[in-house]
Amino acid sequence: MQPVMLELPFRGRWRAEMSPASRVPSHGTDLFGITYAIDFVGVREDGLSAPRTWRAALSSEPPETFAGFGRPILAPVAGTVAAVHDGESDHVGRRSPLSLIPYMLGQGARIRAGIGAIAGNHIVIALSPSGPFVGLVHLRRGTAQVAVGDVVGTGEELAECGNSGNSTEPCLHLQVTDSVEWNSAHGIPMSFRAYRSVRTGATVENGMPAESEIIEAV
Repeated sequence: MQPVMLELPFRGRWRAEMSPASRVPSHGTDLFGITYAIDFVGVREDGLSAPRTWRAALSSEPPETFAGFGRPILAPVAGTVAAVHDGESDHVGRRSPLSLIPYMLGQGARIRAGIGAIAGNHIVIALSPSGPFVGLVHLRRGTAQVAVGDVVGTGEELAECGNSGNSTEPCLHLQVTDSVEWNSAHGIPMSFRAYRSVRTGATVENGMPAESEIIEAV
């Protein structure tokens, strides 16, 4: 299957997590069309998503603590807005193993609750009326700047990075599917037109970041 070519949906430095460059399905499941999805966590110049504090080791943390929270999220492709969901709360970040225990115990309930509990606030862009569809997920509550039916251009600001839905810290979950009927949608591979690897300084064209690789836009 030919990958859908995308631009990076952000500026600044981000770390790739659950990358399909490392395994498929990238998130361990094909549910909701996330087979080839990737997560991006905003990081500081030192590569950390938030300062190392006692809260990081023992407790949950306010979402505002994290570098990615509130960063602009951009359209990675031109198209028509097919779905907008807003109103889900941005919950606390959980880097501590202790704080992750109750979160993991609630995973089944979130899946049963449906796409709002899993994706949180999200925007979907259709490349054509029949797809494919590009989903941008875990957005910050109240920051969506588009509505269903709006035509958007590549690089247009859509919303802000948040921590809504099924996420442990502020991040952007990005996926491409053949449908917006989430219970039956199939994932489609994607590739990024260009990005710079912070570790090597090299520009990668038509690629997918490796697991834990820190990248930035060129």
